[in-house]
Amino acid sequence: MTGGAPPAAFDDLWAADRQRQNTAYESLMEVTSGPVPWAHDRWDEVVANLGHRDNHNRSIAAQILCNLAANDRTERILGDLDALVKVTRDERFVTARHSLQALWKIGLAGDAQRRAVVAALDQRYRECAAEKNGTLIRNDIIESLRRLYDAVGDPEVEATARALIELESDPKYRRKYARYWK
Repeated sequence: MTGGAPPAAFDDLWAADRQRQNTAYESLMEVTSGPVPWAHDRWDEVVANLGHRDNHNRSIAAQILCNLAANDRTERILGDLDALVKVTRDERFVTARHSLQALWKIGLAGDAQRRAVVAALDQRYRECAAEKNGTLIRNDIIESLRRLYDAVGDPEVEATARALIELESDPKYRRKYARYWK
């Protein structure tokens, strides 16, 4: 979809004033939960903010991009997925976590997007074990796969999640992750 103007609040997503930024974020998260006619017009701006020096901007950009991608049937996200996944490794854990928790929405857009995001989550799960918050990251990934499965019912999503759970060597965490699939 192209055309149509974004809400006036869009420019406030990148504002230095946190109150304006947070108000814009809340508004735009709601607006972008469905298709918007201006998505392609502002897509590159959102992608550019994935690398912004301010971690709030990176987090907002990741979450807005996931929302835009969820309703984009052109597969545009496939070209930007690596940049988005990079934010899930952000130096600021809260930024990384918010980004990671939004990734599953990309899989709502179509089969190619779903396969790509499931592969990205699979790889992220396998790589994060030694990270400081590895068990929390793994938990978020399993929960995200469950949310995607609940939304689309793709048995491949469930199979991936169950296979990842089996990779967990600690029985305590394996049980914790498995609770999403009971």
